[in-house]
Amino acid sequence: MLEFFTDFPDMSRRDLRDFKLSIDGTFREFSRANGEAIEGFFDPLLWFLIWLEKLLVATPWPFILLIVGGLAYLGSRSWKLAVGSMISFILIGYFGMWEDTMSTIALISVATLLCVAIGMPLGIWMAKSDRVQSVITPILDVMQTIPIFVYLLPVLMLLGIGKVPGLIAVCVYAMPPMVRLTNLGIRLVDKDVLEAANAFGANDRQKLFGVQIPLALPNIFAGINQTIMMALAMVVIASMIGVRGLGIPVLQAIQNQYLALGFMNGLAIVGLAIIFDRVSQKYGKRLQQHRGGHDHG
Repeated sequence: MLEFFTDFPDMSRRDLRDFKLSIDGTFREFSRANGEAIEGFFDPLLWFLIWLEKLLVATPWPFILLIVGGLAYLGSRSWKLAVGSMISFILIGYFGMWEDTMSTIALISVATLLCVAIGMPLGIWMAKSDRVQSVITPILDVMQTIPIFVYLLPVLMLLGIGKVPGLIAVCVYAMPPMVRLTNLGIRLVDKDVLEAANAFGANDRQKLFGVQIPLALPNIFAGINQTIMMALAMVVIASMIGVRGLGIPVLQAIQNQYLALGFMNGLAIVGLAIIFDRVSQKYGKRLQQHRGGHDHG
């Protein structure tokens, strides 16, 4: 009788082994049957990522510096931030990390575009329906908390080692804030504003694109900001499965205990994160001020 309280009633080892083997076998069969079709589906994405990476690497460095400074200024309207961004890139290049940085920017850019393209419509859909929100929220919780290596395993079994599994891993980890903050932004739109839009005869599409999304933009940009930060945090993990970039030298530094190599490439990732963060935050604040001006008007 005491054994019942001290030993938890668990499945027998044989049944547990058979259960695990059946799951593994089923997934292997699925992988063999559909692996090529799934790889074919992701081919355009792989082509775009390789094209962007080659373009960035082949572009003369002064042009990249001008583009970085120009985009930083357009986003933040701050000369200090634009000059600081250019100096950061000069230091990255000077210490021999230029090509790896271009590869990382290509990965982060494609991952962010994917997260926005999928996450924003999902967030809007959640905002329109409480039932959809109740279904998607636990999925987002799982995406944010499940260990990365757990979902890397099925992706690697289906697609093998390469850029696409790395991109998928980055997107799974980085997409939830985009979905959550888009949903929040749309739901926070003042009901009085929507009633006014209804009074002017606006249909659902006009209300969404003319009222709700413009008013939710500060929240949406906060989501994009968080997505970029989380994507950069995944750079080292992505390098483990064959994605070029700043993560590979960090990985080599860990394996061989090279302090300087790991520290320098780590600082380059931090530099990119700070530039992206400051520019997108300043842009979000400007949108907020613009919106505030309209509210008072």
